[in-house]
Amino acid sequence: MDIRAVGAAAGSVVLAALLVVGCRQHEGARTPAVTGSTELIRPGAAPPAVRHHEHVAAGGVQPPGAIITNPYQGDARSAKQGEALFSSMNCDGCHGGGATGWVGPSLADGRWRYGGADGEIFQSIWYGRPHGMPAFGGIANTEAVWKLVTYVQSLQPPEDVPTEAWK
Repeated sequence: MDIRAVGAAAGSVVLAALLVVGCRQHEGARTPAVTGSTELIRPGAAPPAVRHHEHVAAGGVQPPGAIITNPYQGDARSAKQGEALFSSMNCDGCHGGGATGWVGPSLADGRWRYGGADGEIFQSIWYGRPHGMPAFGGIANTEAVWKLVTYVQSLQPPEDVPTEAWK
């Protein structure tokens, strides 16, 4: 048998195995609802662009965007799982215990620099933000990120907020 044929066959087997493992990794992930878009986010796929008031529009015209809805919104079990992820992914290393702020900003005070809607928080975690927030979309699947969003949104703002609101 030709050595090139053996190599090609082995490569095909490895590729097929990777595809099966990759597809199974995201089985059971819930698909979020997307309003204003003809596509749904598929597990493992990047979300469509989200518009929010912080975006600067060239010529005053905003490009089309979607409103992405958290599939776990209000689910206490998912919020608890998100809290465990928050700790295990070392989010508390920057945002502090209970996400009250430390090196990174508080996520519990209800004040959002890049927007506090479902899709905006998702994109902050998935793609990261300038000046320190890493992009976790390369290592976490969409289900994990949505559970982090659910946890962050479940936090009750403190009565006394020592920071100023973003203008």
